[in-house]
Amino acid sequence: MNLFPIRDCLRRVGEKKIVLIVYGAIFMCFVILGICFIKTPAIYGYHFNLCDQFVDRICYSERSVIVIFFERSAGHLLLLTLSLLAGLHIFAVSVPTVILIYRAYTLGGSLYIFFSVYRLSGALIVGVLYLPVHLLIDAVLLCAIMFSINRAPRFTFCRHDFTEILRDFIVLGVFILLICLLEAVLLLALFHPLGNII
Repeated sequence: MNLFPIRDCLRRVGEKKIVLIVYGAIFMCFVILGICFIKTPAIYGYHFNLCDQFVDRICYSERSVIVIFFERSAGHLLLLTLSLLAGLHIFAVSVPTVILIYRAYTLGGSLYIFFSVYRLSGALIVGVLYLPVHLLIDAVLLCAIMFSINRAPRFTFCRHDFTEILRDFIVLGVFILLICLLEAVLLLALFHPLGNII
């Protein structure tokens, strides 16, 4: 069995073009809603804390880049696992869908905070690190959701179905690790001193 059927994964995503377009539209709507409702005090404070933690714990942290890489990879792989396990039942697909909507909403609010509070440094963080990595991870999670939507109606708890989930996890997991590696390289090159590599 081919352990890295990347073409097959892309083909299966392409088979759900309409669903993909709908999810893409929903994602964009919630990004816009995140920007529009940011002025509410509680929501503003929540997003400000998210951005402040990203700046302090990721961008200008004294911690090792390797530690940050493993932390970020583990978190995103957990989201990937939830998204793929949603394929066990059609109603379970709502879980990764809510996660994606939450990520879209907080993305919109965080973009507003970065540009309005952090100004030039915020624009740099967004342009070269935060936004590209966020969108790439979202694209991988969206692929996982597409697989789960396709798998859920015919899932039978047999060995073949679980093998398919494992195969998808390996392929998409590699993509996530590569994205997190890219993030770590950008952190080291642009934000962290060389001494923070270990």
